[in-house]
Amino acid sequence: MNVHEKIDYIELPAKDLDAVKEFFRAAFGWKFTDFGPDYTAFSDEGLDGGFYRSDLISSTKNGSALVVFYSNDLEKTLSKIEDADGKIIKQIFEFPGGRRAHFSDPNGNEYAVWSDISEKS
Repeated sequence: MNVHEKIDYIELPAKDLDAVKEFFRAAFGWKFTDFGPDYTAFSDEGLDGGFYRSDLISSTKNGSALVVFYSNDLEKTLSKIEDADGKIIKQIFEFPGGRRAHFSDPNGNEYAVWSDISEKS
């Protein structure tokens, strides 16, 4: 549902669209719709969006916004990310309100995943 003056869509760069689609399918179960050879879209993943073909990467080092996922089992989510050929680029750390880690997709785009659930004993 489109909501007046609220964030509605996000677009991210990806040098290899096939690799980014396979990563998000394997790690998170996403589905994609291709719009020509240089764009693919996702929906119903918390926020709709897409990936456009580009040699650029999204990283906090170069001032990009950070897309943050939520997980109710942070360790399991990180394991799925690694199994799908993602890379953990900042290990789990605590912050007021929870724990989080940063990861990258096969194209090098940076994301974070957080949880408000303490580590399992």
